[in-house]
Amino acid sequence: MSRRTAFSAQTLAVLAALAARPSDWRHGYDLARETELKSGTLYPILVRLADREMVQACWEDGEPAGRPRRHLYRLTSDGLAATTAALAAVPAPATRAARPGRAAAPWRLAREGP
Repeated sequence: MSRRTAFSAQTLAVLAALAARPSDWRHGYDLARETELKSGTLYPILVRLADREMVQACWEDGEPAGRPRRHLYRLTSDGLAATTAALAAVPAPATRAARPGRAAAPWRLAREGP
């Protein structure tokens, strides 16, 4: 069985967010806010990336006051290499400008539509 090498625009957004701070553990809510993905899209992506060993996942240490423990995610070294290659392969659109306050990210533009 061959592994799929192309990533969806949503997966690229998650990978880009994780690659921005590759050594930091990130929780899903933080990634959801940054990528603007709903939990029903984000968490299956994170599970698939963890299954492919591109992302490490663990539970937050300790018992935080007033909320449940969070699941944390970060890229593996192989995941960072694959992310760097995947993001480099995404063509930059020349016809659309980024929204104010946002970087011109091709995966964001691809899902915004005309």
